Amino acid sequence: MMYDSDDALDRALFTLPLEEPPSDLRASILASTAYRPAPAFSVWEVAALGAIAAVTVWFAFLIAMGGGGLFLRTLATIGSSVAASLTNVTLLAWLAAGAMTAFWLVFFTGSQSLAPAGRRLERDAGR
Repeated sequence: MMYDSDDALDRALFTLPLEEPPSDLRASILASTAYRPAPAFSVWEVAALGAIAAVTVWFAFLIAMGGGGLFLRTLATIGSSVAASLTNVTLLAWLAAGAMTAFWLVFFTGSQSLAPAGRRLERDAGR
C-alpha cells in the first residue's frame, strides 16, 4: 500500500496529549554531557598502570618463591639473544636500507602541500 499523503497520520500524532518533561531534565542532560568532569586517567594510562601493577605483583611472587636467581638467568638469556640479533649483519643492513629510504623520502622528495590534492578533488567532484 502506497500513501501519497500522511496528513491524517500527522494530525492524529499532533493531537496526542504530551506529558510535561521533568523540571530538572535540562540540568541533568548538561551535567552528564557538557559539564561532566574529565576522567582522571585516559585508557592508555590505565592500561600502563595495570601492566606496571601486574609486573610488580609478579616480581613480589618471584622474590617470595625464591626464584630471583632464575629470573636473573632469564634476563641474561634475553639480553644475550637481543645482543646477538642486533649484531647480525643482515639485520643491520636492512635497518640501514630502511633508514636511508626514510631519509631519501623525507629530504629529497620535497614537501607536497595538500592544496593541489584539494583542487584535484574539487575538479573530480565537478564532473
